[in-house]
Amino acid sequence: MAESVSVRCPTCRREHTYAPPSYPCSCGAPVSLPLLSGGVPVQVQHRTWAGSWVPVRCGSCGKLDEWPQPEFGCVCGAIVRVPVASPGPPPTAAAEPTGPTAPHGGRGSGGGPARPAAPRGPADRTPDGSGSGSGTGRGSEPPRATREAAAARPSPARPTGPPARRPAFRPVTIRTAQDAKTAAAQYLRWLGFTEVRIAGNRPASGVDLRGPEVVAHVDPTTTPTTLRDIETLWLNGLNESATAVCFSLAGYSHDARNRADELALPLFVLDLTGTPQPVNDPADALIRTVA
Repeated sequence: MAESVSVRCPTCRREHTYAPPSYPCSCGAPVSLPLLSGGVPVQVQHRTWAGSWVPVRCGSCGKLDEWPQPEFGCVCGAIVRVPVASPGPPPTAAAEPTGPTAPHGGRGSGGGPARPAAPRGPADRTPDGSGSGSGTGRGSEPPRATREAAAARPSPARPTGPPARRPAFRPVTIRTAQDAKTAAAQYLRWLGFTEVRIAGNRPASGVDLRGPEVVAHVDPTTTPTTLRDIETLWLNGLNESATAVCFSLAGYSHDARNRADELALPLFVLDLTGTPQPVNDPADALIRTVA
């Protein structure tokens, strides 16, 4: 396992202990992402699929592949990208790997898998929530009835499902919008919501995942999830007496994060490996209910 390092969030200046992930090379050896010594972490404002991958050379066979950029979600809501050192020259005696084709976790620079296509998302979505559709708008005060309902709403319900002890979560690598839904659904099932179903086509309600006690929105776009998405999801959960959970690939706008905290709505961010990370206290509370 790669050695942990101390990383400071560029937004709130909190210190985090971060261990870069490792991926399996086609030769079978683990490839650890080498963090750049003295590199400055940056906040991911607008994610692009071409810029979400980094070339890393396998130290065992010398093959150069591309893997997901190392990122993590800070408790302040920011998505922090940790810089990686540039790959060095291949070893002079590097042997050509004879193993199977590179696994789906990486993009081969030569004969490996092709670069994933960017997932399609709603065209009218903007980071400040100014897209078409209903909603209270950016920075508006929630109606009194909404505030009272939020105050009366119980904390996230304990999902029905397997016992507290769970096996290790198996993520789903994200290449498409459907992969993001699959990864989020698998995570909810892992938490205990065993009957979660994925909506075939995006419904007008914005609910992508649904179960007897949970509704979830999965935002696979490259812009932060908006305030309108959070409020719409919360209302769906309130109407169905279900726990509402949101997953986002690019994080959340500031007002969306604040409103989610007010409404006790759990927020998670997805990295390209398909591993959700909690970004607010309600998300941590949801995990603890079955921990």
